[in-house]
Amino acid sequence: MDIGSLQTKVDTYRGIVENTKNYRKDWEEHLKKMIITNLEEINKVSGLGAKIDVQDNMENLEVIMFSLGQEASGIAEKIENSEMTRPMIKHNGSLIYQQLFNGKVMIMIAYPLIEGYGQPKPPKMVEILRPVEFKEPYVIRHVEEFLKELIQWEDYDDDAQNHVGAPTPIGFNSPSIITEDPEA
Repeated sequence: MDIGSLQTKVDTYRGIVENTKNYRKDWEEHLKKMIITNLEEINKVSGLGAKIDVQDNMENLEVIMFSLGQEASGIAEKIENSEMTRPMIKHNGSLIYQQLFNGKVMIMIAYPLIEGYGQPKPPKMVEILRPVEFKEPYVIRHVEEFLKELIQWEDYDDDAQNHVGAPTPIGFNSPSIITEDPEA
């Protein structure tokens, strides 16, 4: 029986499955340690104060989180008929290295979030890399991207959003905040 191009697909499939095994092995033997070591050094040298947490309860789906932790946001809800307030907690954001099912590594940024205030911004997927593509300098690049996104989040204003249809400021959903463009 001539199966033609089917054999090419079978060979491609087998190669991909073998790659997954190799990627997982590389993660365990080299990449995970390299990422953690670089994050620790960046944290130490920069004084950023991040916490590095490895979530390894799922074999071959491990996560390395470079987190700035959480704290009181400085915003507090006043309790009715009382002098008490309830502080709103702020999660300061995380850089995440997630081992995928196929052994590749997804790098994401989880944005800061103040519980009970506005809608959380969805995580930003930075990139997906095969372990063989992942180079040591990439960790610095990822932390730089993480900090760039945090700076934009923390310094949010509407300077660049003065046109009709622009997103409303964080935590406000009133359409009366957006003014009509007189030239429209």
